[in-house]
Amino acid sequence: MGVRNLCYACRPLRNNWNMNPHILLIEDDPGLRLTITDLLQQENYTVESASDGDKGLASALDGRFDAIVLDVMLPRRNGFEICRELRKRGNGAAILMLTARGQVSDRVAGLKLGADDYLVKPFDPSELLARLEALLRRTRREKGPTFRFGNVEADFDNAEVRKDGQPVNLAGKELDLLRYLIEHRGRVVLRDELMTHVWGYASDASSRTIDTHVGWLRQKLEDDPQSPRYIRTIWGKGYRFSMD
Repeated sequence: MGVRNLCYACRPLRNNWNMNPHILLIEDDPGLRLTITDLLQQENYTVESASDGDKGLASALDGRFDAIVLDVMLPRRNGFEICRELRKRGNGAAILMLTARGQVSDRVAGLKLGADDYLVKPFDPSELLARLEALLRRTRREKGPTFRFGNVEADFDNAEVRKDGQPVNLAGKELDLLRYLIEHRGRVVLRDELMTHVWGYASDASSRTIDTHVGWLRQKLEDDPQSPRYIRTIWGKGYRFSMD
């Protein structure tokens, strides 16, 4: 068992959130999975669980979770692989990794892959709750706004864009370009500026790539791509994003 002496009288009190945080627990030990689930539910967390790496990754990708409690040693796919894949796909949920290993190298590896914190088994339940609460406070403070323009909704924290409520599949650079244009809305954004800040190239690089990506964004987001409402061309200069 990875939890020391469960003592609910010693639990830290947690402030009420506006909504109960939604937690995904990925742990293959059935006894520990049940213990942690009970502990979190006692604190009014909504908990879903998975018993192996493949199921855990599928659940993490299908649902919106505020935090993921992730064991390292899992059947089929380990916690490091899950963490890497989630961050690669832009999943911004807080990740607290659990492991029976105490080596510094393992902790560093998890953090480098995008985990937010690390807890070594066996652990005290009060420490798990305290660390999870701290992660949730931090991620909720850092979470940016959701942008809405017309029938489009862009949630960059979760790398999700929807039009008429349906997901829009944007490539990584399309998403980066859209974010930059929205964050600098209302003013003319020069092509050289986009090349430098979105692509990271020198300002004298070709602008054809930018124009192509803008065209793709218009095809996916504008109701009339030939007469765009949001991403407007400023001839000879660049683009201006308008949310009006």
